[in-house]
Amino acid sequence: MSGNVLSLGWPLAVLLSVFTIAAAAVVRSAGLGDWRAPITAAARCVVQLAAVSLVIGYVLRSMWWTVAFVGFMVLVAAGTSGRRITGSLGWRSTWMVLPILLAVSPPIALALIAGVVPVEPIAVLPTSGILVGGAMTAATLAGRRVIDELEAHRGSYDAALALGFTRRQSVGIVARGPAALALVPGQDQTRTVGLVTLPGAFVGVLLAGASPVEAGAAQAFILIALLMVQAVAAAVTIELIAAAQVRGKSALPA
Repeated sequence: MSGNVLSLGWPLAVLLSVFTIAAAAVVRSAGLGDWRAPITAAARCVVQLAAVSLVIGYVLRSMWWTVAFVGFMVLVAAGTSGRRITGSLGWRSTWMVLPILLAVSPPIALALIAGVVPVEPIAVLPTSGILVGGAMTAATLAGRRVIDELEAHRGSYDAALALGFTRRQSVGIVARGPAALALVPGQDQTRTVGLVTLPGAFVGVLLAGASPVEAGAAQAFILIALLMVQAVAAAVTIELIAAAQVRGKSALPA
């Protein structure tokens, strides 16, 4: 580290390359999927962050541009979750905007109204980005778990229907329990914060010059807001699947 920022230069580039190659090698040797996935993810990360770093300076000059950029993040998050769950970016994927918006809008609005988050681009954008990312992760994990369980236990689903349960009830019987695992990473991170990790918001606020107490308060707000955001995103995603608005590749009958 140099001062309060990461040192730029060839050592950083070499380290990033080593980390990427190591990740790909482990994925391939352990049979954890496509070994090219870490390479693609790393490349996209670098390119996208470089582009965002150039754009963000202009976005932060205006609250309108900030709101527009948050809207763009919601669309990208919804598209990512939709593709992971349905296997494509078809029109049904557009439904995934709903769990992201319903999860993220209330905490952001309440935080702004209460004055916890200043109505300034420099505060609104990163806060919104963290919450949108959390909603995307929870929606994706919950959706994938529900689809996988329904496909793996089709007989149980059909049996529930035969016994007179509705589609929504049948989906709940088969998949709600496994789908709850989508919330475990966020809950564990909240339980162990400060003991196992110092998450990004805490470190970021410290680097910005705030006191440790202020950094801790900011991180507590983010983590506890994420508990709500992820719960809502997962719940709404499950309801969309139960209502047949979002389906996997092998769709269940309506």
